Amino acid sequence: EAAPLAAMIPPPPPAHLSMRAEIEWLAGSADNARGVALALSSSLFIGASFIIKKKGLLMSVEKGGSSASAGGFSYLRQPVWWLGMLTMIGGESANFIAYAYAPAILVTPLGAATIAASAVFARFFLGEDMHICGIAGILLCTVGTVVLVRFAPEEAPVTSVEEVWSMAMQPVFRAYVCFVLSFTLALVYGAAPKYGKTHVVVYVAICSMIGSLSVMALRGIGIAAKLTMRGSDQLRKRETLFFILWVGCCIATQMNYLNKALDTFNTTMVSSVYYVFFTVCTVTASMIMYKDWENQTPGSIFWQVVALLVNVAGVHILSGTRDSAPGCRAGLRALLSRRKSEEKPEYTHLCACDDYAEQ
Repeated sequence: EAAPLAAMIPPPPPAHLSMRAEIEWLAGSADNARGVALALSSSLFIGASFIIKKKGLLMSVEKGGSSASAGGFSYLRQPVWWLGMLTMIGGESANFIAYAYAPAILVTPLGAATIAASAVFARFFLGEDMHICGIAGILLCTVGTVVLVRFAPEEAPVTSVEEVWSMAMQPVFRAYVCFVLSFTLALVYGAAPKYGKTHVVVYVAICSMIGSLSVMALRGIGIAAKLTMRGSDQLRKRETLFFILWVGCCIATQMNYLNKALDTFNTTMVSSVYYVFFTVCTVTASMIMYKDWENQTPGSIFWQVVALLVNVAGVHILSGTRDSAPGCRAGLRALLSRRKSEEKPEYTHLCACDDYAEQ
């Protein structure tokens, strides 16, 4: 029994490696290392953008402008808010490029770093208190990220966008797409009118399932761009144009129902539930379309699942205890309680697309 367990434990890194070589060793390949670096940079930029934009909102209100939650747009005259928007655009651009180098099963769960980074930045730059359980959540996100990066699968080599299209045309993935579209329509026309304003999972499930399809197409666009930069023009092919159109339609749908979720429920609740649902749906879609686990050992798959669960636990702890009373007991009560918070932060409506950046 000890032998299989030992096989799951990775060997130590070789001695006398440079920092770049150590990162590549940890990620398993140079492309994965680039994807990880871009994804983590994206999380830091997006996490910082939330804080910068909130600072701009506060400055706008202090100068007599109408608050965002009251429907005001005076924050648009604040240079600080626009700095936050530019920071978010930079982070989203890095996240887009990351999908060109690393599989979605690696890039998407790293979005937990966005929530952790925003909590740390809020503590130091806005003076917001950080719960002791929130510190534990950040540590869990850090551990989960390191484990996930270490056991991340390597991306199968793709030489043309036609190969990505053939993956999308697989019967199993087409069945997944049909299931997602059918279930989404059932939620939109059946569950949303009745339960959308009382159950956060309705709107979030719509965003997450459609979002998983947008990430698959987004990864195809990223691969086309990477191949084009290497001398093989793929951006003007009809498959790439279809992926671009598909991403646009998916994002429009996501934004619509994410707006509904933010207007109805607490932002903290939406962000944590959305992270879990979106990550699970995206990893599932990537396993089906890109076959991320096809050539992986049971040990690697085991540790990837463990890392994902650790990240989910960290995000839940960090988000669930943000507004709870000080102390471990109060934090545990907040985590175990099913009571919905009726308070909404002043900046909940600052921009409909802010919380989409957390994917």
